[in-house]
Amino acid sequence: MAAAPGMDRRALALVLLAAGLLVGVADRARAQDPTGRMMYMRGQIVSPAYEGWWPNEDGSFTLFFGYMNSNWEQEFDIPIGSSNYFSLTEAGGLDDLEVETYDPDLANQGQPTHFYPRRNPFLFTVRVPADFGDKEWVWTLKSQGQTNRAYGLLAPDYRMDPQVMSTEVGGNFGSLDDRLRTNLAPELKVEGDLHRTTRVGEPVSIVTFADDPDNYPARTEERGAPPTTLEGLYQVPGGSTVQGAPGLRLSWMVYRGPAQHVRFDPLQMKTWMDSRVWGNSPWSPPRHIPEPPEDRRWAVDATFAEPGEYVLRAVASDGSRFTYENVTVRVTP
Repeated sequence: MAAAPGMDRRALALVLLAAGLLVGVADRARAQDPTGRMMYMRGQIVSPAYEGWWPNEDGSFTLFFGYMNSNWEQEFDIPIGSSNYFSLTEAGGLDDLEVETYDPDLANQGQPTHFYPRRNPFLFTVRVPADFGDKEWVWTLKSQGQTNRAYGLLAPDYRMDPQVMSTEVGGNFGSLDDRLRTNLAPELKVEGDLHRTTRVGEPVSIVTFADDPDNYPARTEERGAPPTTLEGLYQVPGGSTVQGAPGLRLSWMVYRGPAQHVRFDPLQMKTWMDSRVWGNSPWSPPRHIPEPPEDRRWAVDATFAEPGEYVLRAVASDGSRFTYENVTVRVTP
């Protein structure tokens, strides 16, 4: 491999290490994570996840959902329908995976249709009334010929708060600081219309304001130097949850529609928990979060290679809590 202009020998060596390691990981079918499970690039399922609930001031409750894609590379597009739907049922009504209760009037509860690799926690919410009782909002998701379900219910052991949320995403380097219990979510506002129309190849420019009202957890640099050896270049998580860096950030993702047809400029930091070194993720060593713009206004151009309807999602986070806003884009030929 020839060095690119401006690339020194050390940088080239690290690139070669990374390339060699990724090939090796892909070829080793027996690579494992710390829990003893096999590590797969492709071919595995995506499972819905119920993250928990918390009460709201008006007496209602918020249910949090996400998902786990067991692959490190393969992504899925599963439209709202008989393979991706919600059902409202009495307790235990859908424990039998053979039972189907697809109802088009209830199926769409704001869940994604594009599924990125690995863990994507606290991705959307479903609000339920004060008298929800022991009912269940059940998310059914089918992939690779398998049916999996997540059961959104108000069980006491699923009650959570912002500190629990931070712990589940490895926020603030895995901190258990009690101040996280009252941590405020970032403010987020997309400027302009939330429904846009464009043509294939013509970029849509979006400006978004985001700020962290309590500046907590505050941005800080990763502790320790980046790895420089083959052994340190790829480190699987040391536990069930990887650690993430704190600090205000904003990224765009494709929430609905085929992500392979969408290009963001500038390149966006990943919103999924990619723990590989230099993986362009808040969970990727050296876990560097860029300084936010002084005016807290982020600008991005989204360009589409194929016609259709896409839902783009802005994700503002302080590393422990998340705020979302969607922009729907209709793309014509």
